[in-house]
Amino acid sequence: MAFYLEFLGLLRYAIGLVEKEAYCMDVARQTEIVGRIRTDLEGLMGTRMRLKANMGRSKILEREGILEQTHPSLFVVRVEEKRDRTARVSYSYVDVLTGTVELSHCESGENLLPWLN
Repeated sequence: MAFYLEFLGLLRYAIGLVEKEAYCMDVARQTEIVGRIRTDLEGLMGTRMRLKANMGRSKILEREGILEQTHPSLFVVRVEEKRDRTARVSYSYVDVLTGTVELSHCESGENLLPWLN
């Protein structure tokens, strides 16, 4: 009986290690993807794009603007508002990764990051 309990303890420990390793690999993969999103957006600096942002509670904002800046954790888009006003909105790269924010080309409507889907 003691041997059986010891075996179960080792088995739980091994399963915990496997789960932890899978989690670390998952985080590493997500970090790699966020880095690629940032690099791709840096290459699109000054590009006109359409933003579609899910703000929660069935509220979706759609705007057009120009990618103005990229920072380590977020990017900034200058958007046109009514009466010739402009505003700046910022989103994180993780918002793009999770699909909360979608970026597409203004004229063609094609996704700017097609590899992400």
